[in-house]
Amino acid sequence: MFIRTLINTLFGAVVPIVIIIIILASVQYVVRQQHVAIIERLGKFHGFAGPGLHFRLPFVDRVFQIDLKTEDEHMTFDAKTADNVTIELDVSIQYHVDSTNMNLREQSGVYKSYYMLQDPVSQMQDYLADALRSQIPNRSLDEVFSEKDAIAHAIDEVVAHKMLEYGYVLVTTLITRIKLPVEVQESMNHIIASKNNLESATNDANAARAKTVIAAQAKAEAMAAEGKGIADQRIAIARGIKDSIDVIQGSNLTAEEANRLFEFTQWVDMMRGFADKGSSSVVLPSDFRESQSMFEQLVAAQAAPEPGSEAQVEARRPLHDDTGNGNHRSH
Repeated sequence: MFIRTLINTLFGAVVPIVIIIIILASVQYVVRQQHVAIIERLGKFHGFAGPGLHFRLPFVDRVFQIDLKTEDEHMTFDAKTADNVTIELDVSIQYHVDSTNMNLREQSGVYKSYYMLQDPVSQMQDYLADALRSQIPNRSLDEVFSEKDAIAHAIDEVVAHKMLEYGYVLVTTLITRIKLPVEVQESMNHIIASKNNLESATNDANAARAKTVIAAQAKAEAMAAEGKGIADQRIAIARGIKDSIDVIQGSNLTAEEANRLFEFTQWVDMMRGFADKGSSSVVLPSDFRESQSMFEQLVAAQAAPEPGSEAQVEARRPLHDDTGNGNHRSH
């Protein structure tokens, strides 16, 4: 009897405690950092609650927490360029719920993100696909690669404006990879290799041409300098010869003797030049006294009339014989 009374007493004390614990558990709730709570009262939107400890009416209020952290999604799209090449694009997007205007209640981003859009990722994927297929067909394959950032910026503006109507902020849109068909990639690699080979050959040809031009210019300058040196040398020789002749003629020698002496001096200098060059073959007269006849022949050649002159014509004209026998004699 006593035990039954004790059990009934304990049961009567525990039940109220349990009930109180259940009520307290259903009344209080905690909102985590970087989250916001949406409170519904009897199924109708009632308000928002920020991070911290809050209380609600049990069995009347319902609480739904919304994550405000930035999310990252990766998507893949197919598109065809203006030059009829089908490419595959990997797109990365970052987005989060707009919590800047929660004081607007039903017009806030948090409200729209929860009550207006069931699957935000699928909705953004559809918008991105539509925006990409309006940008890629207007560009060639080369332009897609060179204007990748511009394309991403263009689709980001379009999709960001549409997603903001549903309470989502699109932070950035990135085209992380452009995948080409295997045959197109091999063709592009071949084109790039050919272009590089052509540039290399052109550079080599230009270098060779520049080298040839420089060598030719250097040779021309050297020849010009050599020609000037030879001309200066000949002028100096001519002046030396003139001075030598003037000195010789200034002595008591006759003009013929002066010329012979100068010619002999030149002959001696020539022979000395042969001797300085080393062993060489030189034809000399058997009797050096005959060299005088050689100089006489040179002087006679200098004194000989020029071809076609009156003296030469007169010398060739036949002379009449004064004996009257009709014979002629010539010089």
